[in-house]
Amino acid sequence: MADTMIFELVTPEKLLASAETDAVVIPASEGEMTVMPNHAPTMTIVRPGMVKFKNHDGKEFQFLVFHGFADIQGTSCTLLAETAVPIGEASDAIEHRIKQLRKELNDASHHEHKSAIEQMLNELTHLNQTVLPA
Repeated sequence: MADTMIFELVTPEKLLASAETDAVVIPASEGEMTVMPNHAPTMTIVRPGMVKFKNHDGKEFQFLVFHGFADIQGTSCTLLAETAVPIGEASDAIEHRIKQLRKELNDASHHEHKSAIEQMLNELTHLNQTVLPA
């Protein structure tokens, strides 16, 4: 590959992926975003969704991420995620997160907090029903 960049997916626990790639698709706050080499420097919020990229050998990788932000430079893209799991573990991770959020919703006392939890529940339910394989 003549024109590549380095992509890294990082959680508080560990570095999940580090690869040379020609593009990575991230779930940015304004919608899906394809980041390619020589991209203008940008920082964006990441919403729950799928991250997709191919390494230099052409092997495709997919991860489910739960919130975070991406630091995009011309030669790199670093995604710092609250939580991220390989696609094969995504369904269980979503179900676990939905259960946690339902408990938080029952315990929440402020309207703003309840609204934020409800929004995340809607995003995760949609993701679980439409994006993940059956």
